Amino acid sequence: MSVTVVILLVLAGLSESAGRVLPLVARRPKLSPPLVAGLMVTGTVVEGTVIALWPVAAWAVADLMQPLVAPDAAPLPGTAGLVWTPVLIAPLLLAAILAFPLLGPLLHTLLVAGVGAGLAGPLAAASGLGWWSAVGCIAVAGIGLAATVEVVRRLIARIMAGAREREAVV
Repeated sequence: MSVTVVILLVLAGLSESAGRVLPLVARRPKLSPPLVAGLMVTGTVVEGTVIALWPVAAWAVADLMQPLVAPDAAPLPGTAGLVWTPVLIAPLLLAAILAFPLLGPLLHTLLVAGVGAGLAGPLAAASGLGWWSAVGCIAVAGIGLAATVEVVRRLIARIMAGAREREAVV
């Protein structure tokens, strides 16, 4: 992964993190600045990692789907999988900035879907699947990653809420 791709992943992760943390700060203005900074850094790492894993997960789903959808198709020789390039990730960064989650989840979803459609061409070419099959693989991978992160987020929120309740009792 090139330095440019890593920088773009960090910036996209930061934008996604800000979209999740700033509404929390708006609802609870007395949050300490170190806590907000910690949430931003943690969110940037998590969101950047999820974004980085999207093409890897899509490639894994395509690998699983290939015998079912196109048994006679074969990946291109020498193809190691789908990876982010600056050309592929730049629209995602633009989507993360333009569709800053404060502006609305619908716009955010539409722009991320557009970026996913942009990934479909390279995935279809690299895996030997059709374009629609590649879109399905990218959608399954994206939804799976998003669901996983959401489950972990809710689990952590419950654990922290339980810890606060125990502190209040003691």
